[in-house]
Amino acid sequence: MAAALSAALSFPCSRAFQGCGDFERLASRPGAARPLRTKGLRAMAQDRQASSPAVVEKLGIKVEKEPSDARLRELGVKTWPKWGCAPSKFPWTYDARETCYLLEGRVKVYPEGSSDEFVEIGAGDLVVFPKGMSCTWDVAATVDKHYKFD
Repeated sequence: MAAALSAALSFPCSRAFQGCGDFERLASRPGAARPLRTKGLRAMAQDRQASSPAVVEKLGIKVEKEPSDARLRELGVKTWPKWGCAPSKFPWTYDARETCYLLEGRVKVYPEGSSDEFVEIGAGDLVVFPKGMSCTWDVAATVDKHYKFD
């Protein structure tokens, strides 16, 4: 049985099922589905990145998950000042637009007037907070970030 299974797996799907009446009958119909071709993990990840939105906006906060190194270099993130804070909860108002890149940490940001809704950000996120936003930061894991105000 192992030899038969090994032989079946060494051929493309259509050859493995030759002799199966249902397969041959269905495969010969116009517009019939063809055997699936599998992709490598790298190709699947690239497809996912290409198909997923680069920036998601929620409650006025824009979050870009895992921006590329090229994008971070383009923005000059490593030249921005750094700020960090231990787990805590505090109010904050943005007097200017802030763009930040979280190196470490996990935070729930509750914009004022949004009741119990929040935006969760964490390590690897590039985040833009609009000028004038008042919110509460609930820091669950110590934050280390680069930031700049526009």
